[in-house]
Amino acid sequence: MKKTNTSHFLPASGVLLASLVLPGLAALVAATPLNASAENAPEKSTIAIKYGTYKDSQPGWDRVQVDAPQLYVQAPIAGVWALEGSWVGDSVSGASPRWHTQTTGASRMSDYRNAGDFRVTRFFPRAAVSASVAYSNEHDYTSSAIGLDARWSTEDNNRTWTVGYGSSSDRIDNTYSGGDVVNQRKRTHEFMAGVTQVLTPSDIAQFNLTRSFGEGYYNDPYKTLDTRPNSRNTWIALARWNHHVESFDASVHSSYRYYNDTFGVRSHTLGLEWVQPAGRWTFTPGLRYYSQSAASFYLDPIMDAQGNYDAQAVLMRAVSLNGQNQSTDQRLAAFGAVTLSMKVAYALTPATTIDLKVEAYKQRTSWHLGGSGSPGLDPFDAQFVQIGLTHRF
Repeated sequence: MKKTNTSHFLPASGVLLASLVLPGLAALVAATPLNASAENAPEKSTIAIKYGTYKDSQPGWDRVQVDAPQLYVQAPIAGVWALEGSWVGDSVSGASPRWHTQTTGASRMSDYRNAGDFRVTRFFPRAAVSASVAYSNEHDYTSSAIGLDARWSTEDNNRTWTVGYGSSSDRIDNTYSGGDVVNQRKRTHEFMAGVTQVLTPSDIAQFNLTRSFGEGYYNDPYKTLDTRPNSRNTWIALARWNHHVESFDASVHSSYRYYNDTFGVRSHTLGLEWVQPAGRWTFTPGLRYYSQSAASFYLDPIMDAQGNYDAQAVLMRAVSLNGQNQSTDQRLAAFGAVTLSMKVAYALTPATTIDLKVEAYKQRTSWHLGGSGSPGLDPFDAQFVQIGLTHRF
């Protein structure tokens, strides 16, 4: 069960994306290459092995740790086809608070998840069509997904259009731990359209728009008195711009993402990376800012006269709502966050590269865009480290 979904906390990239989000259209949007011409069939096979570890904490306690090895393979077939596959295994341990950020009553967990996806692409002179399937399984959460996408370029290869469709089906059961959630279902359909445009010899831009329709079970069965709407529809707009800085032989990668859903959550994500080659080395420092508003049914903490968390008052208020939509899940609160990252890659040979990426994430309610966020929440910090080896042959 995705009891500690940190997709609101950290950027969707690398092993972390694979370990926390089932591959589907969302992964397609994140991975859409920023080049104007439709991709050509790969000339060489690629194999990549990566290992990532994630750990988060709040004052006075370490919360969750995730260890995730990952394997990726791509192979060209007959010059016009490409097959891709990936696998990731997540080992998750730690604790998640029942109410807001309080350690009292925190649910302990230890889980392992297997997830894999397979993708086949057919290439044409100025177009490509892909189909994908994905599957993820853990003791209380099973998810499967399919995806279809097509992209085609103009005759001058300066513009590429992309359309895509994705569908996922999830099943939730938590009876192994004494819970009462049995065979609950969730279904999501996503539609995406985008365009990539060469602006100048040094500039290229991309815009993607995604519409998602979800229906089914959205409650967190591991949190007390957590009742959420049985549907969640979203809009996601993503804009990216890459600029080549000739004087440094470097590139600036910038992005902006806007998210809007029927839970009432609105979020903004700004990202900036500097890609600096230096001989066999490539250095990529990055900075990302994230801010979101609270869900319409999120309940703020209640403090007593001394300014301490009043768990009894929170419980009484939740009970008084008599089953109405409500949640004390801090991931649905209003907050802001900053992520600092550094990726270092070294080419052992022209065909083999090793890389190391480190990210440090800090979340504070006071960093919420446009003013203070939700009151009474403890700071939240996380670290992510990934090491990888990629070989083409």
